[in-house]
Amino acid sequence: MPEHNWYVLRVVSGQEKKVKNYLENEIEREKLEEFIPEVLIPSEKVYEMRNGKKRVRERNFFPGYVLVSADLSNGEASHIITSIPGVIGFLGNNSSGSSKVPVPLRQSEINRILGKVEEVDEMEEKLDTPYIVGEPVKVMDGPFSGFQGTVEEVFEERKKLNVMVKIFGRNTPVELNYMQVEKLD
Repeated sequence: MPEHNWYVLRVVSGQEKKVKNYLENEIEREKLEEFIPEVLIPSEKVYEMRNGKKRVRERNFFPGYVLVSADLSNGEASHIITSIPGVIGFLGNNSSGSSKVPVPLRQSEINRILGKVEEVDEMEEKLDTPYIVGEPVKVMDGPFSGFQGTVEEVFEERKKLNVMVKIFGRNTPVELNYMQVEKLD
């Protein structure tokens, strides 16, 4: 049974997904699944409001890096990984000579990274743009849609805001969730 360790691959920033796809296709084509069972890009889903619409995008924890679980005792596996377009090399492999074996991540490090990925998967929503007190916002949803107001209080744990909205010439406090408002530029 091969022994798998996690290694960090340095890749061209912004090309992480492309490298992952290339790598997975190459592993399948060369039948190296037992030596390289997993390729991972640690990322999180981030929700943001743009022009009144809720958008989801993925944000990498470590731009320019891809994690690979591999048994590098098979020289073919190491060669396949480093020959993928966009791959700069293994992190921890300082010498340019091919004789130096890359340094695997410690189990504590990989547990922390994988734990962070799982923790984010369990979280239902994380907003990329937290609000601050005194900031002007526009209500995008609900009975006060179209009104503008000022953030009075932020409840980070509940993802809610107290917004002071002027209704019929009077300042009225309204509690809204993050998804109901948009920052004014």
